[in-house]
Amino acid sequence: MRIAIVDYSGHAFPVQLSRLLAARGHHVLHMYFQEFQTPHGKLEKTANDPVGLIIAPVSLGKPFHKYSFLRRRFEEINVGKIFAARMDAFAPEVVLVGNCPLDCILQISSKARREGRKFIFWQQDIYSAAIGRILGRKYGLLGRLIGVYYRHMEKRILAMSNATIVISRDFVEAIRQELGMPTTNVHVIENWAPLDDIPVRPKINAWSIRHGLADKKVILYSGTIGLKHDPQQLLELAENLQGDPKTKLVVVSEGPFADWLVQESRKKALNNIYVLPFQPYADFPDVLGSADLTIAVLEGDAGKFSVPSKILSYLCAGQAIVLSAPLENLAARIISGCGAGHVVAAGDKVSFVAAVRMLAENSVSRLEAGRNARAYAEMTFNIDTITSRFEAVFHETLGNNPAPQPSVSSAAVSSAL
Repeated sequence: MRIAIVDYSGHAFPVQLSRLLAARGHHVLHMYFQEFQTPHGKLEKTANDPVGLIIAPVSLGKPFHKYSFLRRRFEEINVGKIFAARMDAFAPEVVLVGNCPLDCILQISSKARREGRKFIFWQQDIYSAAIGRILGRKYGLLGRLIGVYYRHMEKRILAMSNATIVISRDFVEAIRQELGMPTTNVHVIENWAPLDDIPVRPKINAWSIRHGLADKKVILYSGTIGLKHDPQQLLELAENLQGDPKTKLVVVSEGPFADWLVQESRKKALNNIYVLPFQPYADFPDVLGSADLTIAVLEGDAGKFSVPSKILSYLCAGQAIVLSAPLENLAARIISGCGAGHVVAAGDKVSFVAAVRMLAENSVSRLEAGRNARAYAEMTFNIDTITSRFEAVFHETLGNNPAPQPSVSSAAVSSAL
């Protein structure tokens, strides 16, 4: 089978899927947007990668204006056109598109439809609802009207899709009720993080020693700080922890909100916050291993659908987690359900600080939460099973009903990389 996978963000888990699909004998073109500022996965092709795998970055050749709505929109349309052209040259039988803005998806789905290719929408959020909430908060009525425009676009993309893969059962009802679309071709496959790439690492490791953190109590935030996150909450946490000289709030991120955090911490003379750029993917297990406790923040209007990749990585690393988020959010339900830490309601800054302090001071609770986190990841993030589920959707979409194929294990793929 010829499969094109577009993962706009360049995350770790979609390229793991592409590698295993190629190891199973498929021809796979994996594309991502090079200028998108977020932690990236293992996106370099190696000599030991499956021969059927092509990893192709797409570039605008200039910085991406992520936080300027108008400029960003036109750039996303252009990126979508480049993705569509590369997809067309590859001539796939099936196209899977995820982690991608609606303007970009529309270019790819329209091209796939014109060329008679099967298109699968890998829906990571109810994007139009998120746009309406965020822009409504920023621009009022105009922002909400923009959300209505994107609601029509998202419905159009769903209508054009030969199948839709969603990351939670919550989406099924939302697609039916909120978007008014049928769900007969909707499949649920939850997101994951690569277990083999993120083993549990000791606190004292090469990375923590290099950064002077091996003897510190590290509260770690690793990942994007964007419109769904609240950097003010991280700043206030650092202020509340300032009295303990052994405790460091380590923030691994990039972009204007990370820059703001650096500037504000200097103004307030906070010496317990350490902001670093995104680290090389090879160092990522040690970055996570250096933590005594991991944290994440989602705004109150982030909704119940999105699951930040950082949460899934924390689970793999066997780290206790404190999450500030809407209590109905899927990530919040995962953490509470498996006992991987504490969840506090979005905006409740007092409870957030209290939960961080409680777990930071209780090593027994942290260890138990960390064990629960890793156990959940090992039970849920089996890439062989996940890949087989994607293959089943591909075959169903193409109208195939092949005999079961022996799976190539993720361990075999990892040993070849």
